[in-house]
Amino acid sequence: MLRFFSGGPPTADSLSRREWLRIGGLAGLHWGLLGKNPRSGLAMPGTTSAVPGFGRARSVILVYTSGGQSQLETWDPKPDAPLEIRGEFNAIRTSVPGTYLSEHLPLLAGMADRYAIIRSVSHDDLDHGSAGYLALTGQFHPTKSSNPPVRPNDMPTYGAVLKRVRTHGRFPFEAVHVNGPALVPETVGPGQDGGFLGSAYDPLLLGDVSSSPIAVPCLDSQSELPSVRIASRENLKSELEAACRELERGRNLPDAHFRDLDQAYQHAYNLLSSVRHRQAFDLSAETVAVRDRYGRHRPGQACLMARRLVEAGVPLITVIWNHSNRGQDKSPEATDEYGWDTHNDIFDALKTRLLPRFDQGFSALLEDLEQRGLLDQTLVVCMGEFGRAPQVALEKRFAGSSPGRKHWANVYSIVMAGAGIRPGTVYGASDRIAGYPQAQRVEPGDIAATLFSALGINPAGHYQDAFARPYPIATGKVIEGLY
Repeated sequence: MLRFFSGGPPTADSLSRREWLRIGGLAGLHWGLLGKNPRSGLAMPGTTSAVPGFGRARSVILVYTSGGQSQLETWDPKPDAPLEIRGEFNAIRTSVPGTYLSEHLPLLAGMADRYAIIRSVSHDDLDHGSAGYLALTGQFHPTKSSNPPVRPNDMPTYGAVLKRVRTHGRFPFEAVHVNGPALVPETVGPGQDGGFLGSAYDPLLLGDVSSSPIAVPCLDSQSELPSVRIASRENLKSELEAACRELERGRNLPDAHFRDLDQAYQHAYNLLSSVRHRQAFDLSAETVAVRDRYGRHRPGQACLMARRLVEAGVPLITVIWNHSNRGQDKSPEATDEYGWDTHNDIFDALKTRLLPRFDQGFSALLEDLEQRGLLDQTLVVCMGEFGRAPQVALEKRFAGSSPGRKHWANVYSIVMAGAGIRPGTVYGASDRIAGYPQAQRVEPGDIAATLFSALGINPAGHYQDAFARPYPIATGKVIEGLY
């Protein structure tokens, strides 16, 4: 992903140049015969007019709770189950009659009439790396239940696909990842960049935005550097690069190398030349009360940054709630390091570290968007890569002295709000121990389809890679029952 200072497809080696050209030509012919734009997933006449929620969102905020948030201790408690299933926490009433949440989410319980809970998400990938890839791309990794490295032929993340099929032009970046990258637990997990589309499609990556008032310090306004001087410097850079390129031709550097650099520079100049765009990164412009409401911690301030980016016109913002899925092993006293991968000590970690901050920050985001009139045009999705097992047990292979819950992908819960989502809805259901879907099963591909549809992009459409090979925008269907 682009920073600001702060079984895949065949490889090129396995096919000849003639074969690449043939494949690309056939793919282009295929799309030409169908009469479709090979790059665009925008709605074709008659294909999406009956889909509820289509095009309702100007922006999407995806809050990614990396590590596997327990459905039983958050959105789907089972107060009538045996103790070894229901765990130590009580369930509390919410603002929606008949709907209960964990006792450690009191703020969100009071706001249950403003969002929808989906309690029947399910898949079969059981490790953080590949399941995180699934959550952030909507596509299964070729090696399920693994922790694979980032590879250049990975599927592109949602924001990269969005940029490929449509460019809004409201902001220099179509997508921004905040508080990233997501680590598993210390290495960058796959599925967060442009993948095979290339680095030109990487989202803008912001790290810890709580560490300084301005998330991108290099964008500080400098009175001694007016716009005319910035333009002069840009012209000088272009002249110098033109000369350098002639020298570099002898080193056989590919044109794509220069295109990527050019795009990075252009994004930087666009940000520097626009006061409005620069100000989007300035959290110090917020009142003390607003910053305190979100919480003076990494995830809270990341959510606040997401709201500011919505106001600035960014179409897709991903908030990495916790930058490591399990950083507590090395830093047990640093709450910012905690992830949702709670194999042991789950109740202490959730009660004292994870849930209070989550309740504060996520409820503040929903409340703030609503009060500012932004929720109706912003789809908010909160989800992890999977959930936790019904049975509470001590796992000897992991740190900690009290029981926890292991990985569980058979069923887990997510939340959606805004952009036409029917508030107060509970969609789907798990069985009596929150172990398997009981009604209205939802898959990650369905979440991806709902996300793109909300942005006005036909999820049944396709986009092409550099070799004109078609790829589906999403593999699932819009969750129409949420609208």
